[in-house]
Amino acid sequence: MKASEEKRAGRLDLGMPVGQSAQMAFEDLGASLERVTFVVVDLETTGGAPTTHSITEFGAVKVCGGETVGEFATLVNPGVPIPPFITALTGISTAMVMDAPDIGAVMPAFLEFLGDSPDTVLVAHNARFDVSHLKAAAAGLSMAWPRVRVADTVKLARRAFTKDETPNYKLGTLARLCGATVTPTHRALDDARATVDVLHAILARLGPLGVTHIEDLATASDPVPPARRAKVTLAANLPHTPGVYRFIGPDRAVMYVGTSVNVYKRVRQYFTAAEKRKRMAEMVDLAVSVEATSTATQLEASILELRQIIEFDPPYNRRSRHPEKRPWLTLTDEPHPQLKATRNLSFDKMDTALGPFSSLSAAKRVSELISDCAHLRSCTQKLPERPGSGASACHLLSMGKCDGPCINSGADSAAVERASAALGGGCDWIWEAQMERLAALARAERFEQAATERDRVASLMSVSKRKERLIPMLTAPEIIAAAREKHGWEIAVIRYGRLVGTVVARAGQDVPLVAEALAESCPAVSRPDIAGGAAHIEESDILLGWLWRDNTRLLEFDGERPLALARRSPARHRVPKQAPLPALH
Repeated sequence: MKASEEKRAGRLDLGMPVGQSAQMAFEDLGASLERVTFVVVDLETTGGAPTTHSITEFGAVKVCGGETVGEFATLVNPGVPIPPFITALTGISTAMVMDAPDIGAVMPAFLEFLGDSPDTVLVAHNARFDVSHLKAAAAGLSMAWPRVRVADTVKLARRAFTKDETPNYKLGTLARLCGATVTPTHRALDDARATVDVLHAILARLGPLGVTHIEDLATASDPVPPARRAKVTLAANLPHTPGVYRFIGPDRAVMYVGTSVNVYKRVRQYFTAAEKRKRMAEMVDLAVSVEATSTATQLEASILELRQIIEFDPPYNRRSRHPEKRPWLTLTDEPHPQLKATRNLSFDKMDTALGPFSSLSAAKRVSELISDCAHLRSCTQKLPERPGSGASACHLLSMGKCDGPCINSGADSAAVERASAALGGGCDWIWEAQMERLAALARAERFEQAATERDRVASLMSVSKRKERLIPMLTAPEIIAAAREKHGWEIAVIRYGRLVGTVVARAGQDVPLVAEALAESCPAVSRPDIAGGAAHIEESDILLGWLWRDNTRLLEFDGERPLALARRSPARHRVPKQAPLPALH
């Protein structure tokens, strides 16, 4: 295997070889169509809108593997006269249904015939018509409609047969085209039998285009180009587990990296579902192969996806391509400091800095807010510790936005103290000041300015909360946690904000012992020199979200700061979604 292929194969240091016995067990992409039970139904009605008593005849055929396994047919007394034009069309008259059972007796029997298996598909020709009448009848009888998949042979036929082959998609026309053994007669059972033959002919046409499983039926009628749908075979050997997949282009370069709880199922959807994103459709059409790396857990897959996006910089990935560009705000090291944004913050200075921000613009917005509220200088010139004899102040002093350290050496001491407090998380005083400012602006009906001030304080509270949650994890030499899932306990080992190993402890296994064995097999992580130096901040964010889930439990925490929020945390503040309106008098 070439070096580049080894990298793509996911040989990242997570503390466990890919394919170890901790894989999750997932089902395939639903049942193969050969094992699906199709219940093909046709209804005759009174010709009116769907109501409880609009059905006059049921006809249904149950087929599986190409064989008929059951039929259901009965007239229904609608309780109202059948219009003459309906009798002329179907041959069903009011006299014929006088002794027939009513819908209250027929509907339960039909639903029992239909069943509620996840591998059952209800099929009809113009399914919207038949299903609307069935649902109306069930609702009128206070019966729950089953969560059954529905397939429409009209829509499927439009994908299977061209206009050159058939002038229209009426059941009679398609029955002749497909060589149906039963001719439609506008009687329910005959039409259902004819629809069965049409359905089988359609599936035979669509099979080579990738419509082979029950999930494919949901997208089979989507306008997917045949050449793209035929590429579904690229997913054939992909794992049915959590993992990361990579679309490979003609030059063997990675074009796109994604993740899923079931790689096989997700990749198939790229070829069988209509892709409305132009760039992604372009990428799928260019792909010559798809590679995948199976992972023990979805958490590991999310982290591996992020790392591979950073490593390969795929042209079709928009998110996470540069997660390393996350600035912090700190005070400059000079006699009269001011705020600056930096991407290389010392590990030891995280307590006295604020961040990480999602963007430089967000950092600038918060920097301006803190400087305004603290009266910290925002001019860019270097100031001596003591001002010269001819020093003069700029306009910011007269505007009340600066305490004037350029003319008074001790004037900014209080401002620096206030700014330092805000960087350290003590921003209640800014919150209170901004709420008063928002109220004043609303009273003055200056709503645009109020929205700007709201966004500034929202950015401050958001990053303060983020820092408070992140710092305990970024500074912890080791965290071991487990999340309870249906398939067992997903265990993760995190060191200085970096995932180094995951495993699944299944039923009957001792979770602490499995976690201990995992931790011993994981690689060591040295204390980083810069903030977030062990892993990209976005990776730490993913891990933090996992740790704060309700189903996650801490098994071991080796850190100086508790993984919790203080009572007076910035997180308790809720920024209004819109600027407050003035009270009406």
